[in-house]
Amino acid sequence: MKSELVNPAHTVVVTQELQGAVVGPNAGLATLAREAEREALPNIARLLPVARAAGVKVVHCLVQRRPDGLGANHNAKLFAIGASGVDIAPGSPGATLLPQFGPEPSDLMLSRWHGLGPMGGTDLDAILRNLGVTTIVAVGVSLNVAIPNLVMDAVNAAYRVVLPRDAVAGVPAEYGAAIIDNTLGLLATITTTDELIEAWQ
Repeated sequence: MKSELVNPAHTVVVTQELQGAVVGPNAGLATLAREAEREALPNIARLLPVARAAGVKVVHCLVQRRPDGLGANHNAKLFAIGASGVDIAPGSPGATLLPQFGPEPSDLMLSRWHGLGPMGGTDLDAILRNLGVTTIVAVGVSLNVAIPNLVMDAVNAAYRVVLPRDAVAGVPAEYGAAIIDNTLGLLATITTTDELIEAWQ
């Protein structure tokens, strides 16, 4: 990976769904939360302070839903699974960023009400263009749905994407590795947390 690709002047770290209901102790999908805890979450916790110190902006993208589901998607099995007994009402622990990831005063927070990813469900694209961003470093969960959605939407919107393979997670782990190797690797620059830290220190 060339260091210019992740130059702080034009790079942002976008975290995906690092919130209580997704990767916290009472996560709706416990297997995903356990897999994220194994490697991705500790690496993200190492990466973010280094990114901020280097001047890289951090944008946290979360998902929330009214208790009555008004305005949310109902057109796929995933949304039914997500709605079953998991509280992601605005302000609830389930809809809140886990404290080890911030937010710091320099961070931006975006929550979506619908959809599978932040590019279509928030003002992420407009905000990144206002910041002069050309490279997105994507971290978080999951490699099953939201991370591929973010990567593909970002590439379609003409951003360059960098994916640290040890700062994302999906289930089963073998599937996560396979989608990185066979799909996301064709769209994004695949790297590691340590390589990014070295580039930013």
